[in-house]
Amino acid sequence: MPGMNPRMMKQAMKRLGIQQQEIDAYEVIIRTSEKEIVITNPSVSKINMGGQETFQVVGDIEERETSTEPDISEEDVQTVMEQAGVDKETAEKAISENNGDLAAAIMSLKQ
Repeated sequence: MPGMNPRMMKQAMKRLGIQQQEIDAYEVIIRTSEKEIVITNPSVSKINMGGQETFQVVGDIEERETSTEPDISEEDVQTVMEQAGVDKETAEKAISENNGDLAAAIMSLKQ
């Protein structure tokens, strides 16, 4: 609270049963189904009031869209190519269609 002595503030919070702890964080990420909210240079406080913990986060906010495409490594593609006996393009397509699940990709190509 502006204009209030920090020591008096701590005492008042203690009387109310509120405990505050500073968290040394360098980045906070909140993930939703559509995007990520990234908070850099954060000031994070953990507040315990009546047994319930809450977090207060202040910092520089950036929003990013999340990708629904699976990460496909060269090793994954090679595995599917060898197991299913297909070319690289077919293997990549099968992995993508099966959301990165290699076993499902191989099974779909063997049918």
